[in-house]
Amino acid sequence: MSPVDTLEINLRESLELPEEAVRWILDLWAMIQTFDDIADGDEVDRVALDATILNSLTGFQANPFYLRNQSWLLPALVQAVLKWQASDAAERAGQADERSFMWRAGFYDVIVLVVHLVHGPSTEKAWAALRMYGETAEEYMREFSPDA
Repeated sequence: MSPVDTLEINLRESLELPEEAVRWILDLWAMIQTFDDIADGDEVDRVALDATILNSLTGFQANPFYLRNQSWLLPALVQAVLKWQASDAAERAGQADERSFMWRAGFYDVIVLVVHLVHGPSTEKAWAALRMYGETAEEYMREFSPDA
């Protein structure tokens, strides 16, 4: 099962999010993955690139869930982007550590906010959303270790 399949199952089943919220998060995930591949110099499939261009310029903002909640979601997206950029800067500077590992997971902060917007304050659902992050700090540190 692919990471995006696992994400979708968790969004639908564990977090019990409505279709519009699931679609918005999956579109966000796809855009993040494409932009990350571009930033890393990895090859990007043309279909994924075209979808990212369309979603980032039009489709993403037209999602009904986003339209109803954009005053909450936009600041969360800004924060997630800035955290990812800080993590990336630390990694490129050879200063990756446990803090940059936490910054890298800003996408899951957005999911926690979506959970709150759908379900209200739910520690159980927030915890379930944050447990979805599959990388451990140890795996991250091995990735950026000079000895790796």
